[in-house]
This record gives sequence, structure tokens and C-alpha cells, in this order.
Amino acid sequence: MQVILTQDVKGQGKKGQMVNVSDGYARNYLLPKGLAQPATKSNINVMKGKAESAEYKKQKEKEEAEDIAKKMEDITVLIKAKAGDNGKLFGSVTSKDVAEELKMQHHIKLDKKKFVMPDGIKALGLVTVDVKLYSGITGKLKVMVEKL
Repeated sequence: MQVILTQDVKGQGKKGQMVNVSDGYARNYLLPKGLAQPATKSNINVMKGKAESAEYKKQKEKEEAEDIAKKMEDITVLIKAKAGDNGKLFGSVTSKDVAEELKMQHHIKLDKKKFVMPDGIKALGLVTVDVKLYSGITGKLKVMVEKL
């Protein structure tokens, strides 16, 4: 009997897959527990529609990430921070600070976790920060830190 899995089933497959199982296993276990639904024409069409929708959504997110990466090449974020005479900051500029300034200055909203800044910025000057926008798409953002 062919069924469409509604959840991951160990030893059978992942959610959304159509698998062949024995009739008894399907009738007595998978269907009553809601782990699968029969592979009727309407259910198959719904499954294909969901797969196409997910693929379209992934494609759209990838295009948006590429667009943001292109915009970021020309952008410089200006951050003012307290610093000593030798150019060393009191504290550091974190990814949260960069994300907030990027949103305020250029109206691009990104999550602070996307910025690759292990220790933050601890000195005045121009720094290039990597931003992981999507799987395989990394943008470069210039951050200018000036003395307050």
C-alpha cells in the first residue's frame, strides 16, 4: 500500500515522502497514529503543491540574499564609539551594534547572528565584516568605527 508520510517515521522515510508499506502496517499503525495518509490522487496533488511551494520559497529567499549581498558591497556603516588616545576602543563594537546601525542607516534588517565577528571590533578604523546571508551566500560589509 502506498502512503504519504505526515511525519518522519524511523525506517520508512521523511515527512512528505510517498512510500510503499505493507497493508497491515499502514492500517494498524501509520494511519491511526496520524503518521501517514493514504496516497490518493488528491493527497498526491496536495503533496506536490507543498513541494513546489517550498521550492519557490527557497528560491525567493536565495534571490533576496543575493540582492542584499550586492547592496552591501557599496554600503559603509558608520559607528561612533568611545576610544582612548591610541585608537583602542573602551569595550568593543559587537554584531548587535552593527545590525542596529545597518537598520538605522540603510534600512536593511539582518539578524545579529548572521554577522561573523567572533571577538567584535576593538579598534578605530575601517573593518570588513563577513555576513552569512544564506547557505553558500556570504556578503561583505564595510564598518567604519570613529571616535565619539
